[in-house]
Amino acid sequence: MSHHLSGPDLRSPMDDARLDLTDLFAFTVPGERTVLIMNVNPIAPTGAAAFHPDAVYRVNVDTDGDHRADVAFSCVFSPPTETEQTVTVYRATGEQARAHEAAGEPILTDVPVSFGTEPAVAESGPYLFFAGFRSDPFFADLDGIVNKFQWTGVDWGADKNVFGIVLEMPHAELGTAPEIGVWARVSLWQDGQLTSVDRGAHPSLTAYFNAEDVKEAYNAGEPADDWDTYREPWTAVLQHFGGYDRQAAEQALRTVLPDILRLDRGKPAAYPNGRTLTDDVTSARLAMLTAGKVPTDHIGPHTDLLPGFPYLGTPHTG
Repeated sequence: MSHHLSGPDLRSPMDDARLDLTDLFAFTVPGERTVLIMNVNPIAPTGAAAFHPDAVYRVNVDTDGDHRADVAFSCVFSPPTETEQTVTVYRATGEQARAHEAAGEPILTDVPVSFGTEPAVAESGPYLFFAGFRSDPFFADLDGIVNKFQWTGVDWGADKNVFGIVLEMPHAELGTAPEIGVWARVSLWQDGQLTSVDRGAHPSLTAYFNAEDVKEAYNAGEPADDWDTYREPWTAVLQHFGGYDRQAAEQALRTVLPDILRLDRGKPAAYPNGRTLTDDVTSARLAMLTAGKVPTDHIGPHTDLLPGFPYLGTPHTG
């Protein structure tokens, strides 16, 4: 999967789907605006039909290329009732952006979470915001991948839902340089301590590259440390699956390590320059892993996406 079930043994972190980051998207829309989307809770609402009230859901933005957050948007949710939940969104900069806590200035307060099929959109100053139940845009022939590329033609994500967090803002809110780097993180408060339980940016990395016994450490880690920590084991993965030599493997890894999604907003967004909701990231990762021997899984993007904010499709019901 893209980043679904990113804990050990293909399970959600801490066996809690609410803490499971599924995908990150970053793209531009007309009007010199940037869109950031963080999806969580795979196969929602199975298991947990809300956001975790003790978690911090965060999108980090590197504006100067040093692999560290310069701007961060943190979402903190209220305890849910059977029908309601609210969220407050904080914007942090500088040193506050590099801590995992929800620090900085609240830019939206007590915004209702959308549990129905119609998205409730909030607006505050230059920001548009949405949080709630939506269709999962991830598409892939997962059965075909598991069965060693015997394609079934069945899109695993065609009827799945997630909980999405969507922010749209003017480019200038994320610095004056056209290029930014983005990654997402989910952290959980337990016994007075905040622990990072999931993080990621590029699609389909941890499932293919990380051994089970290092996934928790990866989810707790910082992108700035990724190259030194994961270059060797991930090079071995590419040598094994794709027959890469060492130099070619390291060159391929420079696209995804550190695990920060780069977006040059002066160019059209298309993975790996950011990621749009229709980018075929499954095929891109298969081609990378196999050195082009398996170029695609033959599954196309979903057709239920909205043309405007919040862009994610209407959730499947029934």
